[in-house]
Amino acid sequence: MEHFVTDINDLDFTKTYTYRDYLLWKFKERVELIKGKIFRMSPAPSINHQEISRNINRILDHYFFGKSCKVFYAPLDVLLPDKKRSSEENEIFTVVQPDLCVICDPEKIADGKKCIGAPDLVIEILSPGNSKKEMDYKFDLYQEAGVQEYWLVYPEERSINIFVLKDGEYIGLKPISEGQILTSSLFPELRADVDTIFV
Repeated sequence: MEHFVTDINDLDFTKTYTYRDYLLWKFKERVELIKGKIFRMSPAPSINHQEISRNINRILDHYFFGKSCKVFYAPLDVLLPDKKRSSEENEIFTVVQPDLCVICDPEKIADGKKCIGAPDLVIEILSPGNSKKEMDYKFDLYQEAGVQEYWLVYPEERSINIFVLKDGEYIGLKPISEGQILTSSLFPELRADVDTIFV
């Protein structure tokens, strides 16, 4: 019989968990699972974070409207199978919720509930509580999973770093800041004035 967990404090943060465990968690706190370890997500994003997310989403929606690639925003469970472990869904040890992502392979979202496998583009907007996680764990995670392009958005600096996967490793492009035009390497026609993101 399945046992639902309704209080996050009932979990042992030193243990390794799987996606099967994650499905039984019914508490209100949002968490991510990175290589089996639990990471608490920041409390509700700030107004500034939400505005930046909405502005980027508007740009992505406009560009991808009518195209085969789909835009998604948090919360969407993205399951990243560890290439060194079994690929059975129940044995997935990493579940993340990127702020925004673009998925071009319809098979990855075939069940209509989650994404299984690396999105093509992932965008994370940093906040004081999650900077180290995104910079360290998620950078390595997305690189290993094969996310082709990764944007790190810095609200305080009003800048964006874009990383492009080449031969299995991320190459960092020159940071983009106010007064400049952001251009995606993966989708070259996707361009945006950075001033429209940080308003």
